[in-house]
Amino acid sequence: MNHTRSSLLFQQAKSSIPGGVNSPVRAFKSVGADPLFIKKASGCHIIDEDENTYVDFVGSWGPMIVGHCHPAVIAAVKNTMESGASFGAPTELETTLANMVIDAVPSIEMVRMVSSGTEATMSAIRLARGFTSRDKILKFAGCYHGHADSLLVKAGSGAATFGVPDSPGVPAEVAKLTLTAEYNSLASVRKLVAENRDSVACIIVEPVAGNMGTVPPREGFLEGLRDICTQEGIILIFDEVMSGFRVAYGGAQELYGVTPDMTTLGKIIGGGLPVGAFGARREIMEKLSPSGGIYQAGTLSGNPLAMSAGIATLNILKQPGFYQALEDKSRMVAEGIAKAAKDAGYPIYSTRVGSMFCAFFTKGEVHDWPSASQCDTKAFAAYFLAMLNEGIYLAPSQFETGFVSAAHGISDIEKTIAAAAKCFKLIA
Repeated sequence: MNHTRSSLLFQQAKSSIPGGVNSPVRAFKSVGADPLFIKKASGCHIIDEDENTYVDFVGSWGPMIVGHCHPAVIAAVKNTMESGASFGAPTELETTLANMVIDAVPSIEMVRMVSSGTEATMSAIRLARGFTSRDKILKFAGCYHGHADSLLVKAGSGAATFGVPDSPGVPAEVAKLTLTAEYNSLASVRKLVAENRDSVACIIVEPVAGNMGTVPPREGFLEGLRDICTQEGIILIFDEVMSGFRVAYGGAQELYGVTPDMTTLGKIIGGGLPVGAFGARREIMEKLSPSGGIYQAGTLSGNPLAMSAGIATLNILKQPGFYQALEDKSRMVAEGIAKAAKDAGYPIYSTRVGSMFCAFFTKGEVHDWPSASQCDTKAFAAYFLAMLNEGIYLAPSQFETGFVSAAHGISDIEKTIAAAAKCFKLIA
């Protein structure tokens, strides 16, 4: 495929935007190519500036669960736009979407809208600290919760050490308040909690990890976190920015039957527009300003265009049979790619939860960051570029999740599987 115009636009962008992109993974650096510049999209297809068409399994990194440019979403946004794009004042749309979220998500009795997933997790952690009067937080290696200072932390020399900054610009004193455990390891959590008793405000976790590839929780892991937090007075936060309304209407907490104290959301509830949210039971949320003293604010929070897009999207998701149809399509995609790899004699480890899926380029199983990090990223890059040339648009990183939408048709899935079979044979 010809990508001449995308490459030209990328060179132009680099003169005015750091790295030529406004979010690092878009740069395609890990796959050794220039990024595609997208011109338009419809359903499950995206078209780049060189007029190449692709079957899209990125879906704007998750929110496009009903497909690009769904008529109901477009109509809702257009109708709202005619009355004004932003007021910085309350609208009825905010309450409508809030009540839809409350009805859907088991842990949420009250919810606050924000404009991004990073805002949601940052605010949830501040609220957890204020509610518990504790300072430390516990996260997991390989899970990403946005780019707030306290969350850009690695484990240091071992999972039981104090955190050290994972990015320049993050003060060491801030990082020391973040503890890092191993995903799917309750033993690592218990050790850290025991060593920091009565000082951990919250444990924040992706109930289905999506930022080291798709890594499901092992049986008993989420239940164990719930028990630890209950016993120790720690706030359990499920970061469902990715899994919320994706793996089930009520998110991973509905799917697995484990209720956290707080939940962060984003992606899908914005219907393609910038939205985040965090919610919890009433006694926690009422500590938030202006009801309580814990401060959080945002001029564009609850933006009417984003609220209308979210309402329209959730109304589609509520239709009978939506998730079962999505489940069937997603199974076809993941199992088809896995079979293509097996038939080619190429080792991968395939994972899927609902419409989130990943092909790990490794012979071993993947349950945490140490096992994910053993993947052959060079082989993945070759596979990615080969699939792109076949008209299949995947996330440009081994450590990202693929997303299936309701707009993917059987012909799109068959094309994807056939492309995978060809590409695995090329790299085998």
